[in-house]
Amino acid sequence: MSIVTVVGNPRAGSRTYGAAVAAAAAIAGRLGGEPFDASGPEVVDLSALAPVLLDPGQNVALEVALELVTEASITVFASPTYKATYTGLLKSFVDRFPPNALAGRIALPVLVMGDPRHALAVETHFRPLLVELGARVPTPGLALLESELPGADAIARWADLVSPQIVTREEALR
Repeated sequence: MSIVTVVGNPRAGSRTYGAAVAAAAAIAGRLGGEPFDASGPEVVDLSALAPVLLDPGQNVALEVALELVTEASITVFASPTYKATYTGLLKSFVDRFPPNALAGRIALPVLVMGDPRHALAVETHFRPLLVELGARVPTPGLALLESELPGADAIARWADLVSPQIVTREEALR
């Protein structure tokens, strides 16, 4: 089982990054795995890829990031909430995937929001984006209030709800 985290915040070292890594660790812990070595989980931080995302040409770092996600058993996709949905940066990244690129994979949406009124965005906007790529998306997605970060309790409750729904491709093939 491999878990990759994609962070769609345009700022490096964001609170979204911290929440995403914590969510991935919580899921890994509940699935009985220790997939992270001392350096932590595999993270695709889109703030570093922003300058090349809209360039139609090839970029080695971008190709590596896309491959990491398509080969992962589970991917945590995290974004701050901008204009009641995920960031354009994240959308630009997922637009690089071909149809059904995440077929047979698990995708877990995480939104960090400034206002509780945005809580539905994780299910009404973010989840359908990942389903469109062919991913299986257990519900509920995780919506975290910025004011409540780091959000350990909310992340733990979410991981308890979602982890029983996760059957990775590898497990399904056994």
